[in-house]
Amino acid sequence: MSESPATTPTVTGSSVAAASSSVADASVAAASTTGAYAIVEASGQQFWLQSDRYLDLDRIAAAEGETVVLDNVLLVKTAAGTTVGQPYITGATVELKVMAHRRGPKIIIYKMRPKKKTRRKNGHRQELTRVMVQSITVGGKPIS
Repeated sequence: MSESPATTPTVTGSSVAAASSSVADASVAAASTTGAYAIVEASGQQFWLQSDRYLDLDRIAAAEGETVVLDNVLLVKTAAGTTVGQPYITGATVELKVMAHRRGPKIIIYKMRPKKKTRRKNGHRQELTRVMVQSITVGGKPIS
């Protein structure tokens, strides 16, 4: 396979410096966003949580705007170090604010037994709750 000269990028000395500068800026930005985080257990699953980020959990019995506290914290990572629970960290909590109740994408389940004229088509949409991580605290002190 040969590439045409129009599709191959050309690199000059000034663009190499600009490219290496943008890569350095991206790595600094990535390092600043990977601050403190926690891994918690909710709805029978484990979630990686960071402050001021949202995620979708299975439906939680809480009204929109209400605050929910999760205390099944498995791991907490800070600038000082990492704390691992056995199985949970005592005194560690994560505060979540319920933003909205949603439904996931529709999943089609189709079962067919060949040569038997048996077909079954079913659909499913998971009930979800979108939450925003307010704070992660360990021993009463917020880490983020």
